[in-house]
Amino acid sequence: MPELPEVETTRSGIAPALLRSRIVDVIIRDRRLRWPIAAAFEAAVRNQIVRSVDRRAKYILIRLETGTVILHLGMSGSLRLVSSGTPPKTHDHWDLVLDSGLVLRFHDPRRFGSLHWTPDDPSKHALLKKLAPEPLSKEFSGEYLFKVTRKRAVAIKQLIMNSQLVVGVGNIYASEALFRAQISPRRASGRITRAEAERLANAIKTVLKAAIKIGGTTLRDYVNADGAPGYFGQKLFVYERADLACRVCKSPVKQFTQGQRSTYWCSTCQR
Repeated sequence: MPELPEVETTRSGIAPALLRSRIVDVIIRDRRLRWPIAAAFEAAVRNQIVRSVDRRAKYILIRLETGTVILHLGMSGSLRLVSSGTPPKTHDHWDLVLDSGLVLRFHDPRRFGSLHWTPDDPSKHALLKKLAPEPLSKEFSGEYLFKVTRKRAVAIKQLIMNSQLVVGVGNIYASEALFRAQISPRRASGRITRAEAERLANAIKTVLKAAIKIGGTTLRDYVNADGAPGYFGQKLFVYERADLACRVCKSPVKQFTQGQRSTYWCSTCQR
């Protein structure tokens, strides 16, 4: 699934083309996404000007004159800007046609993405209202992380992937941040010290910023707005490097299943 850096890379890629453009048409080819696209969506969005393109967690928010389009890429979704008249491919489920002659096109083989419209404050929407602080915000700090780990027996990797505590730290970046912070993913959250919480919060920010700067992680299904793959995968320390030498100590990287996800770590560097 595209993680926060992939979503942010997509947002920044599409924003220049969308800002101040008018949506002159909406074409829905298949309404059967994770949730069916509402029948009134086209009428609500058509002929409105894009005021801003933002992100909340892994959701992209396209703010229009009278409301907001909320979209999620799902497991295999991607957004691309194509010229008007470009024939759709299989699994190209919807288009926003702009007055500039460009089309924002959504491609999703697995149909786990979603598309919603709200005329109200999007932060009050059912999908967004319970979301925790953004990991790159001032609200997410070592002190915050230390407080939410107290008296919790859950493994620290699973805690930092809990979107009700911090949003957008997916499997790849959780493994990478824990490596940088030298903390075992198996460690009970309540055993994390204040100094370790500070180290981990900083590591999460560092790894996410680095991934955003370089364009996201190379995933099988992920491409950014111009159709190019991300390249952060070339910089990974442990993720998908099972049995390879740790880039720091040369011990073999280990892998195990944790919360139905693959976890990668170095038992020498991480305690």
